[in-house]
Amino acid sequence: MKKNIILILSLCLGIFSQSCSDYLDVDRYLTDRQSLERIFDSRDYTEQWLANAYYQLLSFNLEIGHTRFTLSNYSDDMIYTEGGSGITYSNFKFGKYGPQYTGNAGDLISKPWAQSYQGIRQASIFIENVRPGEEITEDMYKDLKGQAYFVRGYFYWLLLRKYGPVPILPEQGLNYESSYDELSLPRNTYDECAEYIAEQMLEAAKLLEMDRSTRYAARPTKGAALAVRAKAYLYAASPLANGNEEMAEFVDDKGNPVISQQYDETKWAKAAAACLDVIKLGKYKIYTVPKRHTGDAVYGAYPKTPEPPYNEVYSNKVFPEGWMDIDPLDSYRALFNGDLYVAENPELIFSRGDNQLNDEYGITSMSRHQMPVNQGGGWNCHGITGKQCDAYAMNDGKAFDRKTSMKGFTTADGQYPYLRKDVWLEYANREPRFYASVAFSGCNWSCTSAKDAANRDFQAYYYYGESEGRKIISSNDRWIPTGVGMMKYVNPKESYKDGTEYPKVDPAIRYADILLMYAEALNELTTSYQIKSWSGEETYTVSRDVNEMKSAVLPIRLRGGVPNYDEIGMGDPYNNADELRKQLKHERQIEFLGENQRYYDLRRWKDAPVEEAQMIYGCNSTVPKDSRDFFYEQVVVSSIQTAWSKKSYFWPISYNELKKNKRLTQAPGWPSFD
Repeated sequence: MKKNIILILSLCLGIFSQSCSDYLDVDRYLTDRQSLERIFDSRDYTEQWLANAYYQLLSFNLEIGHTRFTLSNYSDDMIYTEGGSGITYSNFKFGKYGPQYTGNAGDLISKPWAQSYQGIRQASIFIENVRPGEEITEDMYKDLKGQAYFVRGYFYWLLLRKYGPVPILPEQGLNYESSYDELSLPRNTYDECAEYIAEQMLEAAKLLEMDRSTRYAARPTKGAALAVRAKAYLYAASPLANGNEEMAEFVDDKGNPVISQQYDETKWAKAAAACLDVIKLGKYKIYTVPKRHTGDAVYGAYPKTPEPPYNEVYSNKVFPEGWMDIDPLDSYRALFNGDLYVAENPELIFSRGDNQLNDEYGITSMSRHQMPVNQGGGWNCHGITGKQCDAYAMNDGKAFDRKTSMKGFTTADGQYPYLRKDVWLEYANREPRFYASVAFSGCNWSCTSAKDAANRDFQAYYYYGESEGRKIISSNDRWIPTGVGMMKYVNPKESYKDGTEYPKVDPAIRYADILLMYAEALNELTTSYQIKSWSGEETYTVSRDVNEMKSAVLPIRLRGGVPNYDEIGMGDPYNNADELRKQLKHERQIEFLGENQRYYDLRRWKDAPVEEAQMIYGCNSTVPKDSRDFFYEQVVVSSIQTAWSKKSYFWPISYNELKKNKRLTQAPGWPSFD
């Protein structure tokens, strides 16, 4: 037994808080003490071992959900006011978190490190010991091993985004009889981490199945592995990690920079080719809902599809060449609000399914935090910033302009699509993704599952003194400081007051992401490159091909009911790399609101020092309904201001980890406790 244990990963750098003997004791996970040989002879025990690795993808490794676990889901786009996270929004933005704090404020930063390395350890033991046998067929063995490669690589992916370059543990394990000095490992470089993740996903792709049955729909597939590989390459190509001299001080224990100091364009080519690997599988497509010719009232739960403004290129063509046969609003919101199961969504590449800690802190919990209190039974404390609200385009695809936008209020229900009476006219004629995501003052909450009719089809207002607004006397934070809420994950049937809650599927990786990544990578190329496909069976030629970039972006724009960039009468950004870069960044801001993308995008682009340092604006929440015109004048929201410092690029390493591993260096700007 001792010989077998020495050969596996017997000591994990990330979790030294328990003794070596704890880590060598297999019955921490299984009811009976038994040899690894016996464990991996049994199908049940084998699958249980892998399930323990999967389990580490939950709680502090959730990517979308309540602030209790997922602070990185809140950037310059989303805000929160509840105190359950242990860190207020402003404290988070001012960098008042990290290893010097106790409770959840410290756990949020330190626990993902421990969880991820625990998952890596579990997966590594599994990879070393899983084998075919009487209970495990050859095909089953290959798929299980592929899943373990995926899980191991995915944990490193989660670590890389949060902490930057991390130590890569030896795959064959460490000898627990080694000295402390020998057990300590330094950070690898960012490029080494990205390449290792890519290698793990390549091994996974060789073994994993292309499709899953409904029962196992949340397990990774060949496409999921290739998608994570593409994301790792894209991050390594981005400005934060590609020739970033500002990060010269981020070094290992020998003083060597762990982030590349020389720009390398070939990284973008590798990222583009990796995206193309996913595209060429032919498995995924942008999800759409057929046009609804009849339905509820124009503001109801499932209204008749409004016609987008006529466009001679797209209005008379079916998707994916046009929008004449689809409902843009429902096509987008159904991805997030529980109307679709994992297996029903051809756009979903990887998901944790709806098993996100039984709704306590996952996406269903987040939707409840978005819902109105009085008639919806929610907690009304997740909203969006004024900047995010204004980022949504008009329904003809042109940018929203506050200076020239309509003012005043609607005078009747249905005067404009999706709007009821007494709604501010700046919210009229916006793109469908706006109405799927933004809970503006006076918007309609359908809540059709509510038993009491008074809790169905109601309007919620955020004016001072209103049921969902700032109170004259308030003992809690059940109001939204910006005066603009969020409803992206709320199902139109949902009611937490006296109706039904709808489980939500975690959209960890969507095909829309791959398409926009592909366009982004191609846009950065100045020459042509020959890159082999993941299987080596094909060689791609990748370059800044305008037609390729247009074809990647178009289905996302059309699903959203808006024309491609070159069809809105404002020039053609596809012929200008700088202009297209701006448009693609803006597209990601809209498309991936609340999907734990914006926080990391701003950092990898090195845009965070500008975007996250800006003052946060919103509606004037001190204005009552009888002076409602003044409510919509943009003001600085003093209670949720933000700032930027260099240390916010990466999360800090806790004191305990630095103490246990003396070769582990701290991220720039954080205390090293020397």
